[in-house]
Amino acid sequence: MRVYTDPASERHVNLLAGVEAPERFPAALAGAASAERDGAPVEWCACSPAQEDVLAAVHAPAYLDHLKALSAQGAGYLSLDTALNEHSWEVAALASGGACSAVESALSGEPAFSIARPPGHHAGRATGMGFCLLNHAAVAAGHARSRGAGRVAILDWDVHHGNGTQDIFYEDGEVLYLSAHQSPFYPGTGRAEEVGEGEGRGLTVNVPLPAGSGEAAYTAAFAEVFLPVMREFGPALIVVSAGYDAHGADPLGGMVLESASFGRFAATLASLAREVGAAPLALVLEGGYNLDALGEGVAATIRGVEKGWYDAPDHVGDARPVEAARRSLAPFWQSLR
Repeated sequence: MRVYTDPASERHVNLLAGVEAPERFPAALAGAASAERDGAPVEWCACSPAQEDVLAAVHAPAYLDHLKALSAQGAGYLSLDTALNEHSWEVAALASGGACSAVESALSGEPAFSIARPPGHHAGRATGMGFCLLNHAAVAAGHARSRGAGRVAILDWDVHHGNGTQDIFYEDGEVLYLSAHQSPFYPGTGRAEEVGEGEGRGLTVNVPLPAGSGEAAYTAAFAEVFLPVMREFGPALIVVSAGYDAHGADPLGGMVLESASFGRFAATLASLAREVGAAPLALVLEGGYNLDALGEGVAATIRGVEKGWYDAPDHVGDARPVEAARRSLAPFWQSLR
């Protein structure tokens, strides 16, 4: 697996959110190094900032100018939890560039993980919030399509719903957005009834899960909703918004996943990509605010992709919350009827 990263990721400081700290970056890198020590093939790669035309394919040019201006003046804020410093534009552009490099790698046949900060999935076309400035997964998906990738699926397992990613592609007929997230919870979006509009109707797939959900609920979301829909959709590429704040130790989330859970998710998606003839996975780091859990989750993810399997969990639980998603989406997907 190629890991795209840049030491500049530590330079962004969000004074409105202490948990989205520079220390998250070395913690995530330590996870990748741990997987490498355990035998997973890891190729460490530098990344370059995303070009402005690539960013402008997803974000409004006026919004990009606003971000650059705030960063150039040394300080500013986009919302009550999202602030910038003098390095923020450079760091965010590098994170989007890393995500673009990850999809280029995947399209060439090698799975890849962009490990950078800040996260991105709450950033919309012209808005920043939830610690996010640029939407790296959305930028990467747009970049893949510009390179002729065709249909793209974005699967988001962060504990928070990726409202920015959903909004960007809500009317898009070529991008499938799938999210399993805690609900009710920040940012208040991601109901099962939110299924897309226009050409994108049916291509937004939300599985809201109650606080306290563990791997059984997520496994049901994968088995009963995500995998059937992706098989039917037939993506050429799967981008993963890989957040680790659904871990039971995370200070922001209220879920009870284990570190190994993320390895099982990654192994499942890597297997699906092979099954449907898609490119290998391209992963983009999102949230995760317990440093140990973040590193362990990244390590498990890389092992899951590279090994192609992960030991099955030893517990079961209530899988009923996925039924609301199946009912909302059944009119659009034969596999859910």
